[in-house]
Amino acid sequence: MGKEVVKVENVSMKFNLMENKVDNLKEYVIKLIKNELRYQEFWALKDISFTVNKGDRLGILGLNGAGKSTLLKIIAGVLKATEGKVTVKGKIAPLLELGAGFDPQYTGAENIYLYGAVLGYPKDFIREKYNEIVEFSELGEFIHVPVKNYSSGMKARLGFAIATIVEPDILILDEVLSVGDAKFRKKSEKRIMDMFDKGATVLFVSHTIEQVMAICNRAIILDNGSLVADGPAEEICKLYEEKFIERESGAMKPRKEKDGKAKKKKKKKTVSVEVSEELGIDPEKKISKDNGKNINEIIAENMSDVLSEFITEKTSDNYENKPEGIADAISDSISDNN
Repeated sequence: MGKEVVKVENVSMKFNLMENKVDNLKEYVIKLIKNELRYQEFWALKDISFTVNKGDRLGILGLNGAGKSTLLKIIAGVLKATEGKVTVKGKIAPLLELGAGFDPQYTGAENIYLYGAVLGYPKDFIREKYNEIVEFSELGEFIHVPVKNYSSGMKARLGFAIATIVEPDILILDEVLSVGDAKFRKKSEKRIMDMFDKGATVLFVSHTIEQVMAICNRAIILDNGSLVADGPAEEICKLYEEKFIERESGAMKPRKEKDGKAKKKKKKKTVSVEVSEELGIDPEKKISKDNGKNINEIIAENMSDVLSEFITEKTSDNYENKPEGIADAISDSISDNN
């Protein structure tokens, strides 16, 4: 049995979710004084316990919201557990949210020192590794540009270069195996595999079963914040696929028809519409609800037809009874004079 490097004992994590939105500090203080702040407790992790030995590669599986990232952040020291205890022995390189500690107003060079300090690296160490970080990130002259002008890929590359500059005893990967374009992706994968070859202990979160089986020798499953399975990676991946992935896939499929019978089509319901005969609309006319038009629209159409017929009739009457034209009137006048 190897040496324990990570020990998680009865860890639980609670978040207080506010029932009502508070927009500013003033409103928060007022509600606090009036005792009007109401919280809803949410336990992201519930009584989690396991150990990781030196050289182990532990895969952490679970559906979205199961608590995987929260668990890694507690182990990395980003979050403090509400209950329980985590013991870590060795240097950690957490690849959680690359570039999350960057200040957008600072240049890339300034953020190397800032992000390095967030990760716990001494200033002298960062100064010594500065050129290596810049070279690996492939940012070139852009290292002196404020990070707010960086693309998401540039931020991720710089964050990856800083986080992996050390040779860690424990490597934490939260669904981050490669970043950037195809060229940089190969570089990042090679650096991570070199860490594997040097015997780094790995905690790896992924939704891809194939990656977990290829990288890890052991796996656990989290479900709604609880640890439900722990064992060899192949067995746990098979269990996860059968109990969780297929369950979710089944929930998304439409309900099958019983006994192979086709579903009966619903009969179209019709309603009788009583309309005044004075409008010229047939009072016995049936209107289907399935024709996409409501009753008011149909009545409006009938009214339009009636008005069109009325205008046509009136126009025709006016044409027949119209006064004689000017030419005809002059002609008649000349005949009378003669």
